[in-house]
Order: sequence, then structure tokens, then C-alpha cells
Amino acid sequence: MADASGSTGPTASPLFLREAEIRRGIELLYFGHAAMVRGADRILAARGLGRAHHRALYFIGRRPGLAVSELLRLLAITKQSLSRVLSDLQRLGLVESRVGEADRRQRRLRLTAEGERLEAELFAALKERMARAYAQAGQAAVGGFWAVLSGLIPPEDRALVLALDREGRKPGGKRP
Repeated sequence: MADASGSTGPTASPLFLREAEIRRGIELLYFGHAAMVRGADRILAARGLGRAHHRALYFIGRRPGLAVSELLRLLAITKQSLSRVLSDLQRLGLVESRVGEADRRQRRLRLTAEGERLEAELFAALKERMARAYAQAGQAAVGGFWAVLSGLIPPEDRALVLALDREGRKPGGKRP
């Protein structure tokens, strides 16, 4: 199958469950992820931040008012690690924490205006590479890619991920 540039690349073998094909998929995930986040890593490093900070900013931006307990589950890190990440983000004026309205024991997280600017800059660094790869692969391949990645998520966490898409957008694909 030809990509957008007209070149043909390797296709999946009909024996796609063999070790060689599985190793190729793992390698492509590693190298693809590293290439995708390289620009965002530079932006973060300039502020003394890392990928855990980026992930927190991303999910707080997707779901303003996210409870700390929900963020902990999304990031799958320890409470101690999350505490360090949130402390850094709050100290830098990127995230604010408010007491929950329904449950005063909860802390709800939001990006500040500066946090929104940084998250948008980080997203732009990722979006360009992802959009280019999507365009080269085509719609059917993107659907297959999503299916594979969804299959990597433990079944008990899939609903949480699907909720991000439902809650993180307004009708028409716009963010709240």
C-alpha cells in the first residue's frame, strides 16, 4: 500500500502474532513515541519539567475540575509522585486546586491561564507530528491504530479513557 508520499512500506505479515511481528510493533511504539514527544520534551526541559508534568497538564486540561483521585488513576503513578508533580505545577502557577463543591474533601484541579498556554504549546508540538502520521497512514489505518492501542489498555480502565473523549469535548469536537 502506498503512503501519502507514494512510497510503499512494509505491511503486516499475515502471521502478525509471531514474535518477530510483535517485536516490530513494540519497537515502532518505542521509536514513534520518542520521536513524537521530542519537541514537547524540549519545551518542558526549558521550564525544569518532565513528562509526568506534561501528562498531568494534558489530563487536567482535558477535564477541568478533575479530582486529584481521578488524575492519580489516569496517570497510574504513586500518590507521592503525583504530590511532587502537582506541587511543582502549582508553584509555577500552572495549576490551581479548589475544594470540591459536592465533597469538600476532594481537591479539584484546573489549569491557570499560564497553564493553558503551556498545555496548548505542548499539544501543538505533538499535534503536528501526529497529524502528519495520520495523513500518511489514512483513515482506516488510524482506526486500526486506535484499536490496537485500546487493546493495550486494561479492560477495567477503558471506560475511564472513553470518558475523556466524551467529557473532554463539546459537540463538534471543540474543547470546553
